[in-house]
Amino acid sequence: MSDYTFCQLGFADVDEMLAVEEQVYSHPWTRGNFLDSMYSGHAVYGLRSKLQNLSGYFILMPVVDEMHLLNLAVAADFQRQGIARCLLDKMNAYAVEQNVSSILLEVRLSNQRAIDVYQRYGFVEIGRRKAYYPALDGAREDAIVMRKELCCP
Repeated sequence: MSDYTFCQLGFADVDEMLAVEEQVYSHPWTRGNFLDSMYSGHAVYGLRSKLQNLSGYFILMPVVDEMHLLNLAVAADFQRQGIARCLLDKMNAYAVEQNVSSILLEVRLSNQRAIDVYQRYGFVEIGRRKAYYPALDGAREDAIVMRKELCCP
């Protein structure tokens, strides 16, 4: 991953984040979702390739003594190259620096690829949220709730 630079993302990066989001998600975040997260002070970090292309990003929200992963995306051209693992490593390190006990996330029941990545990284299913996500034709899709416990220093 030496060809990539880890960086904090800000308002100037929203257009690029939106482009990635629209490439990879059936129900992408809106500009307002990204702006709200930034205005709220959530941790917004990304990886840039040596050509400065946004390869992926994550958004973490602190909640009491844990972090909630709100969004993680890898641009289509960079998938299956270890970018998600690198982002998860950076996210984990950030959470440890913040001295929290765990990271929580929700993932679509149908997103088996992401579920597999999270499980390999140490996240375990702790519950389900019924009809949590919008789906096609006005339907709703369940979310799997996953948590990763962090080692305390």
